[in-house]
Amino acid sequence: MKDDRLDGHEGADPGRERAVLAALRRPGQRRWEVEESLEELTGLAEAAGAAVVHRAIQERKAPTAALYFGEGKITELGEVARAQGANLFISDDALSPIQERNISRTLGIKVIDRTALILDIFAQRARTSEGKLQVELAQLTYLQPRLVGQWAHLERLGGGIGTRGPGETQLESDRRVIRRRVMRIRRELERVQVHRRLQRAGRRRTGAPVVALVGYTNAGKTTLLNRLTGARLAAADQLFVTLDPAARLVTSDGQPPFILTDTVGFIRKLPHELVAAFRATLEELTEADVLVHVVDASHPALAEHMAAVEGLLRELEVADRPTVLALNKIDRVEGRRAVDALVAVHGGVAISALDGAGIDDLLHAIDATLHPLAGTVTLRIPHGEGAALALCYEHGRVLARADEPQHVRLEVELPLQLVGPLAPYRV
Repeated sequence: MKDDRLDGHEGADPGRERAVLAALRRPGQRRWEVEESLEELTGLAEAAGAAVVHRAIQERKAPTAALYFGEGKITELGEVARAQGANLFISDDALSPIQERNISRTLGIKVIDRTALILDIFAQRARTSEGKLQVELAQLTYLQPRLVGQWAHLERLGGGIGTRGPGETQLESDRRVIRRRVMRIRRELERVQVHRRLQRAGRRRTGAPVVALVGYTNAGKTTLLNRLTGARLAAADQLFVTLDPAARLVTSDGQPPFILTDTVGFIRKLPHELVAAFRATLEELTEADVLVHVVDASHPALAEHMAAVEGLLRELEVADRPTVLALNKIDRVEGRRAVDALVAVHGGVAISALDGAGIDDLLHAIDATLHPLAGTVTLRIPHGEGAALALCYEHGRVLARADEPQHVRLEVELPLQLVGPLAPYRV
């Protein structure tokens, strides 16, 4: 068994919570994967408002039942926490309620895991009433098994990261009150689902197809939506800036318009409570005609981020949707040769949502996916059937036209979905 202590972060703001982070590496896990996950946990902690003062990895054959980490490691981390003035311990892996309680008693500070940390960030960032309801439902679902023996423990440790969202008064309630609140939130979210379905039906009636942006958190989805639509939605180089979905119309020269929707970013080890609570929001993906998977091409863990997103798409049963891969942030990639290598390995379209590079190529790729051509066909459309003629001009590419006494004869490239409806006019 080997312990590895990573770099501490000195000079933290004394007004912020000071956190010690730890991860467990088990046989079969590649070390760089654990280090990358711990680095990501550092970003999450800082996004929540904490100053990370120490990080550690412990190698063990298996977690312990009582403390998850080894007893000696927890004792060592307690000494580090006292020396660094830390008041928060964050585990990169999920902890059971008993493990949380035991570690907290040993260290004498508040203990949370990655799930509670992500839930806290969502609680801080939720702006709409729907977003707040979804976060509260996720937090209460997470807290339910932790109620017994936790109230005095949480009151003693006070507020801060891991205790926001439902509020301190909820934490003083008993199981019955929590259950009632969960039922009430679910009823309200069911009404939100009905409203969203009506919105989607309204969008469908416009005839414009729907394209949904998906991707790892901080991949640049909102920046891309702003670039394509001229919107000014909040975008920043931070984790989980977008929690509430947005829909905007995309129009471009020579291509049919489509509706573009933004969704919450994914992340490795995304809490199941969040996936369940945000199902009404993520239903937008089930209605999309095409998904645009936005990835940060400059990130060293690009392949792992892609795999995490693809896994969640499978969980949401939308992995079979036609998908366009957008390799974003090529402005951060060194040299054209490196960009070409990324495209050769992963496919997709290289873009920069920030400076607009490759955006025309992306629009062409989306259009080709939305309107796959069935090839050139010859049609004879009677003069009185203008709707069929309009379909050819609006959604196809007319190559030749001849006006006959009773018909209009067209040679036209048609999208696949129009071959059936226009079949009666084929020559």
